[in-house]
Order: sequence, then C-alpha cells, then structure tokens
Amino acid sequence: MSSGPRQAPRSGWWADRTDRTDLLGWLGLAGAGLAASWLASQTQLRVGTASPPFSGSYLLRVGPPSLLAPAVAAVVLVAAARSVTDRWPWRMVLLGSYLAATAWALALALADGRAGLAAPVNAPEEYLADLDRVNGGPLRYLQDFVADGASLTVATRSHPPLPLLLLWLLERVGVRSPLALGVVLTMVASLTVPAVLVAVRSLCGGAAARQLAPVLALAPYAVWVAVSMDGVTAALAAGSVTAAVIGSEHGRRWWVSLTGASVAGLLLGVAALFSYSVAWLAVSVMCVYFVRRRPLLNVVTAAFALLPLALAELAGFSWPAGLAAAQRDVVTRIAPHRSALLWGLLGLAVLVLACGPALVRSARRVRATPGWPFLVGAAAGVAFAVLAGLARSDVERSWLPFFPWLLVASVAPVRPAGEPPPAPIWLIAAGALTGVVIQAVLVSPW
Repeated sequence: MSSGPRQAPRSGWWADRTDRTDLLGWLGLAGAGLAASWLASQTQLRVGTASPPFSGSYLLRVGPPSLLAPAVAAVVLVAAARSVTDRWPWRMVLLGSYLAATAWALALALADGRAGLAAPVNAPEEYLADLDRVNGGPLRYLQDFVADGASLTVATRSHPPLPLLLLWLLERVGVRSPLALGVVLTMVASLTVPAVLVAVRSLCGGAAARQLAPVLALAPYAVWVAVSMDGVTAALAAGSVTAAVIGSEHGRRWWVSLTGASVAGLLLGVAALFSYSVAWLAVSVMCVYFVRRRPLLNVVTAAFALLPLALAELAGFSWPAGLAAAQRDVVTRIAPHRSALLWGLLGLAVLVLACGPALVRSARRVRATPGWPFLVGAAAGVAFAVLAGLARSDVERSWLPFFPWLLVASVAPVRPAGEPPPAPIWLIAAGALTGVVIQAVLVSPW
C-alpha cells in the first residue's frame, strides 16, 4: 500500500445540510441526557453523585490557562479545514495527529494549572496511594492482590494489578513526581490516536484515515485521557487491534501474519491486566479476521492473549478471581447508591457527550462502512456494561478504550480505499467546544 497522500473532498468552513442535521441530532440527545440527569438529581432516585451523568461535582473554573485548549483546537481546525493532512506524507499524518492529541489532552488538563496534571495522580483514592504495597516486591503484591482488595484504594481494587506496577516501574526509573507521572501517562495514552489511524487506513483506506485524524485528535473524551491509566489501557488495546489488522492483510508473508497475530494477542492480554472490560475488543479482532478470511489467526491471537494471564496466574494473581472481586466491590460500594437502570441511561448520556457530535454521524453510516469490525467490539463492550449494571461506575474513564473506535464510521468510505465523506469540521468544532466546557465545569474525583 502506498504511503503517499490521497486526495479527499475538501470540507471547507461551512457545514452542509447533513452536518447540520447530525449536529442538531446530537444536541437533542445531549440535551435529553442532561435533562434526565438534572431531573434524577432533583428526585429521590439513587444517583450517588453531585454531577450526573458524570462522577465528581460541578464547579465553574475559568482563568488564563483555560485559553490553551481553545488555541490548540483552533490550530487543528484550521489545518483540517485546509485539508493539510491530504498533502502530508503518511508518517507526518501519524506524527501530527499524535502531537495534536497530546497537546489537546494536556491543554485541557492545564486549565486547572499544574494541579490539573499532578492532582489526579496524587488523589487519595488513586493508585499512587497504594505504591508502598509493592515495597515487598511485585510477586508478593500479585499474590496478595485479591486477598488485600478491601484495603486498597478504589482505583486499585477496581482494576487488575498492572496499573500500580506500571507506576512502581516508572518510579524505579526516576519518574517520581505526580506532575511528571501525569505528563508521561498522557503521552502514552495519546498513542491511541495514531494506532487507530493505522488500523483504519488498512481496513477503510488511506483517505478515510486522514479525514479521521482531526476527529480523534480533538475528541471531547480527551478530558479523561489526560492523566489516566485507562488511557494507557486504550493505547494498548488500540495497538492490539492494529497489529491484528496489519497482520491479516492479504499478501503478507506467513511470518508477518503470525507476528501480527502474536503481537495482537500479547497486547490484548497485557491490556486485560490493566482493565477487565477491555477484553471485549477481542470481538473486533475476531471480526477483522472474519472479514479478511484468516480464521486460523484467531488461534494464534487467543493463545498469545492467554500468555500474560497465565504468567500472572503463575505469579499469584488470578484474573477471574480479580474480576469477581471487582464485581463484588461494585455491588457493595456502588450498587446501594446508584440505580442500575438509571445509570444505564446516564451512561449512554456520558457516551454521547464524551464522543461528541461525530458519534451521530458515525451511527448513521455504520451499516455502510468497511470499518464495522471496529465498532462491533466497542459497541459490545458498552452494551454489556449497560445491560449488566456496570455502567454506574465511572464509565467516562472505563470506556476510554471503546470511544475512538465508535467514531470510525464518521468518515469511513462505502468500500475499502474508496472516497470518504468530507471531514465534519463543524462537528469536530462542536466536539472540541464540548470538551472545553466539560473541563471548565466538572471537577472529577480523579
């Protein structure tokens, strides 16, 4: 596949009728979700938070640092409107999208000053408070993880053990201050964007990937990508899906296909040791192999996905036992205060707000996109969380691995390598504005 630029239709500054319809549809959904959240907070329903549909509290905070994010958004929007990525080499598109996504996430966090990057890492119920648990060594920590769950912070006990081990490793190599940790986590999490673009280029065509770059770079959910261990999980999961897509391309040598499938499995297994819910993206991998007619690669990916879990089991941590313990924690800590039915609806409101107006356009095109395997796995993860009553626990973070894949169809062509629709500039701008507003009014507990 050539890495040279592909021409896509210029979008210009003015929204066409389709974009206006999608924007109005999103405004209706977002308004309905916020109205339902307000009504729930005014009644005797079990809401369990001061800021439905999000976790945290509402407090308007505006100052000079609040101008950083709009400035970053303006630069990216101008570049997108001028179709800059159509003229760039593919590697520059990947680098530019990564830098834009990183700058966007950091700028949103810096609206609260340096504390925006340091405070979430150093919060009382976050991983860093448990760092001394690893002083006895990683093996001892893994062996006692499930048994000591009740005494761990909320973040640690609701996830597998690798997030805390990552912080321990970073401390060992000299990254110790909360500010430095916040920057490193954000930079790693932003790798999700180029990884998704590589996968989309392979399955949907290069022009579609170029058009998708600003959609992902300025996504509203970057509010939670910044300083987020779930953002790191999203990057690992995106790498897994991308490795599967690249390895299953027709014409690849057999050893390249096996390597891609193996890397996909390893990354998925490691991601599952960061988050229990991310395993649903295995559905996307299976669908990719189905589309590419490479069923035997499922065996390779599955075997290598189980390898990290098996090694963790040998070291003393049982993934199924950890999942069961996390589920019990949700039942005892959250269920009495948050209605499963109510938060299933509020979780969908979070989805609409976090993904922005591009989600509506993506939903409208989902039946005619070669990128449907990406959406199937992500949608399955969201649907299961809603139906199983798991959407009442901080979905704005736990669904981060799913959000970018749900936006793929917003620019996907009808056939692979076909002509994509124009980049939805006004939808991207409205999404960026949503991120700025959420950052300004929401104080998250992490």
